[in-house]
Amino acid sequence: MVQQLRKSITALIFFVVSAWGVSAWAQAPSAPLVLKPDAPDRYVVVPGDTLWGISTRYTDSPWRWPELWGMNREQIQNPHLIYPGMVLLLDRARGTLSVAGAPSAAQSGAPSAAQPGAPSATASGAPPSGTGRLAPRVRAESLSEQEIPSIPPSAIEPFLSRPLVIEPGGLDKAPTIVATEKDRVILSAGNTAYVRGIAEAGEETWYVFRQGPPLVDPDTERTLAYEAIYLGTAQVTRSGNPATVVLTSAVQEVNAGDKLVAAGPPQPMSYAPHAPTAQVRGRVMKIYGSVGRVGEAGPLQIISINRGRADGVEVGHVLALYSLGGTVRDTTKAAGAADALIKLPEERAGLSFVFRVFDRVSYALVMHVTRPISPLDVVRTP
Repeated sequence: MVQQLRKSITALIFFVVSAWGVSAWAQAPSAPLVLKPDAPDRYVVVPGDTLWGISTRYTDSPWRWPELWGMNREQIQNPHLIYPGMVLLLDRARGTLSVAGAPSAAQSGAPSAAQPGAPSATASGAPPSGTGRLAPRVRAESLSEQEIPSIPPSAIEPFLSRPLVIEPGGLDKAPTIVATEKDRVILSAGNTAYVRGIAEAGEETWYVFRQGPPLVDPDTERTLAYEAIYLGTAQVTRSGNPATVVLTSAVQEVNAGDKLVAAGPPQPMSYAPHAPTAQVRGRVMKIYGSVGRVGEAGPLQIISINRGRADGVEVGHVLALYSLGGTVRDTTKAAGAADALIKLPEERAGLSFVFRVFDRVSYALVMHVTRPISPLDVVRTP
């Protein structure tokens, strides 16, 4: 049952490091990378930095940061090797960025024999009379929790461990809440529910979901999938059919008829932003959290697009955003004339970063805009 459900609902998370293949490097952008004239020659990484943000300091094309760092195909598979305190140096002649090292012991606060006022050794190496020999001390500190991510992780973490998309019919065979504690109409955290369809052995922690509105392709008007509305989490306290569960959290009201999806273990994540090697063109279907084809998106908001894995989209792809050109009347022409209407061109409006990919649908984080992004706007290879 769980296996069938996992096939119909796309995998809960992508444990993927987005790496370019050999063909990607062969088709790298031919235009030279342009450095900002005011880009710093030296920069010390601080907590809260991202690879996208650091690359933005040096170039207006932050998705091309592997070129700036001079990475090869193997190195890009693990881009998260930059930590707070590291010193970055810009080689303007070569147009590359490199790591010079970490701050000195004095900068980091570690004791050092070179600090002002410290007695020095004689040229022979023996300490002066009445003094003791001093030596640098090494302070070990784990940086595993401080590595610099590609993009702000807090903006997308809630969307990584839960289904965002349900294929048509995907929840039909999912475990279902069939009864509630004391026939309650609405359940909240701490309430008990009875669920049909949970196997005797298997997952103990479950997500509670409800099928949401359809995601409709603006070009074909075909329903590609349905949004998954996350309601909360439940813990199995007694197996059986029905099984007994207790709601451990609830972000919305839970009712009889709502569905359960096995939570599964959390997975690590790593994303390397890069432009698609092929031409991708799609449309914004919806601003996440809005109703229908309304609303506007700004930086760090999430959009759904009508292109997915089947169209060559992958995690880490950077897509340019374009405002859809409308149709206006040429005021120099007579009203009703055959050539009185003019189709305006699409205008560049920003950049988005793809972080979840399904078969026909993807979700992207808006990284930068020059004008608000609306449903039906265009996404394409930058």
